[in-house]
Amino acid sequence: MKVYQTKDIRNIAVIGGTRTGKTTLSEAMAFHGGVITRRGTVEDKNTLSDYHDVELERQQSIQSTVLYSEFEDIKINMIDCPGFDDFVGEVIGSLRVADAALMVLNAQNGVDIGSEIQWRWTKKMHCPVVFAVNQLDHEKANFDETLRELKHYFGSSVLPLQYPVNAGIGFDSVIDLLQMKLLKFPANGGKMIVEDIPASEKEKAEEMHGALIEAAAENDETLMDKFFEEGTLSEEEMMRGLKLGVINRGTFPVVCIAAKTDQGVERLMQIIKGNCPNPSEALPAKTTTGEELNCNANAPTVAYIFKTAIEQHLGEVSFMKIYAGEITEAMDLLNTNTNTKERISQILCFAGKQRDKMEKAVAGDIIATIKLKGTGASQTLVKSGDLIVEKTQYPDPKFRTAVKAKNSSDDEKLGAILNEIRKTDLTFLVEQSKELKQVIISGQGEQHLNIIKWMIEKLNKIEIEYYAPKIPYRETITKSSESMYRHKKQSGGAGQFGEVHMLVEAYYEGMPNQSKYPIRGTESYDLPWGGKLIYNNCIVGGAIDARFMPAILKGIMEKMEEGPLTGSYARDIVVNIYDGKMHPVDSNELAFKLAGRNAFREAFKNAGAKILEPIYDVEVFVPSDRMGDVMTDLQGRRGIVMGMDSDGEFQIIRAKVPLAEMNKYSTTLSSITSGRASYEMRFAEYQAVPADVQSEVIKKYEEESKDEE
Repeated sequence: MKVYQTKDIRNIAVIGGTRTGKTTLSEAMAFHGGVITRRGTVEDKNTLSDYHDVELERQQSIQSTVLYSEFEDIKINMIDCPGFDDFVGEVIGSLRVADAALMVLNAQNGVDIGSEIQWRWTKKMHCPVVFAVNQLDHEKANFDETLRELKHYFGSSVLPLQYPVNAGIGFDSVIDLLQMKLLKFPANGGKMIVEDIPASEKEKAEEMHGALIEAAAENDETLMDKFFEEGTLSEEEMMRGLKLGVINRGTFPVVCIAAKTDQGVERLMQIIKGNCPNPSEALPAKTTTGEELNCNANAPTVAYIFKTAIEQHLGEVSFMKIYAGEITEAMDLLNTNTNTKERISQILCFAGKQRDKMEKAVAGDIIATIKLKGTGASQTLVKSGDLIVEKTQYPDPKFRTAVKAKNSSDDEKLGAILNEIRKTDLTFLVEQSKELKQVIISGQGEQHLNIIKWMIEKLNKIEIEYYAPKIPYRETITKSSESMYRHKKQSGGAGQFGEVHMLVEAYYEGMPNQSKYPIRGTESYDLPWGGKLIYNNCIVGGAIDARFMPAILKGIMEKMEEGPLTGSYARDIVVNIYDGKMHPVDSNELAFKLAGRNAFREAFKNAGAKILEPIYDVEVFVPSDRMGDVMTDLQGRRGIVMGMDSDGEFQIIRAKVPLAEMNKYSTTLSSITSGRASYEMRFAEYQAVPADVQSEVIKKYEEESKDEE
């Protein structure tokens, strides 16, 4: 394959909601570039992308697929992204390395929820956007309404470069406002025909052309001066001005296509070539030190792994964008995240399920390689130095469940599979919870985890079941309490004896020391599960030898790892050891460990024991007309609304909600809002549960403990 220079490369993320025709469009663009000689269809299950078993079965994109097209002496790298929000991680990873996004819309439905959600990500990641209104050949196609919605949702900077003459059945013509020509597209593809604009469309076209010229001029002072002097701009000047607007997210062009019949696709690719930035013109990447990394072929090699995938017959494939220098076969690079060396065995250019070998690739290009030993997604490879590209930030998981193999003999195999999936899906988390005694998996939604289940059962032949995950409660105390415990055991030979007296208190920041017993030594511990333990030695007169104090602490720690109320971790406690007894022969570390453990248990139960629950900050993006229903539902989940903001047509509800109440929230929210809302959640703090909830939790734990016995 030809080696393309940085200026001749365009990296495009093909995004949009479900059923908008992204895969079909990517197929058509690959066809126009001669990558394939025959266009496949989603219905026939023979497209370049959507070739994995799960995608073929469900006829929808689950993973992002890297493709390319060679067109008019440029290479267009396309990343075909899923439309469903549960797979937003694939979109985010693609936007990270794309220099522009091509958002595809269905002309029947206009701006859908998927488009709205993905637009927010382009905004957050400062990615330029070009809109492609697709399926204009459908009988219910409505370009004018779609354009109205685009402007309504995304602002007045949405600018049509074309409009259809005859949208609907028989669609074959658009007015191109850049060329000021009528473009005719033969049915099912073929070379477009360029004609003069008919008299019936002249006035409308000139008015829209004038608005386009003005928008282009606004992005460049030189062009603005010429526009004021001459009142017009050439097509080349308009393209330059519009390109600046696209790069700065000041202009969002709109083009017209019918991808299934290959109408308008060739012109769309010309617009991508002329209006979308090449990698050196795009927003620079950031390093971990905050420096900007501009795409530069003459600098030492830097590449960023944005995606790993498991491919049949190839194994693990690493997809990367080259930010600097070049990469050649057999080249040695350094992983600056792990400080390990990697060799590039092959350079592959992927077109979905097709792969082409390359001898070399330069800065700006998107390539793949195989057989990297220890390099995963979001890691950096360099020729020299210690530069690390800033990792892609993915949203926190929103949906969690416990999982186990139906046959316990498959447990180990299941664990290995889950960890392999984690490597290729950075929005999927796996936790072997010692605390909950469960394997907890988390993802972006119910469908996300259902796909994981499908892959495990169908591809790995292991039957699994999902079940309700436990909540990682914490236990603490609210008042002081004293206790004494004597551990005494006599059984032929050496016995065991240890007696411990302790005072426990509820810890809080800045609290004064108790004055009842003199404190002779203090140890402070930041607990691995959060909170503190303060351990005070108040022993007077050698009642307990100092060598037994660590054993008492060990016993206390053991009980804090399995709290008396629910078996959860205990936290934020002050323990004062103020008295005790020893035996000259029978006292040992084991005796004092057990005495400390049991004394702590008794003191804890009498100290106003309280259960704490994890509270999450939840942000819900909801259409204004559904805000009341969503707030009512959140309040029914013991949520406290902290504030509200507006974001265009959406309201943002910020609330604090207990994790225990968020089970399957994504499904409920989708039902309430007809799929038009989305949310994010992240851990905030631990708070005491209400008394009635505490009683229920303790009762449930006691019942489960009996069942286990």
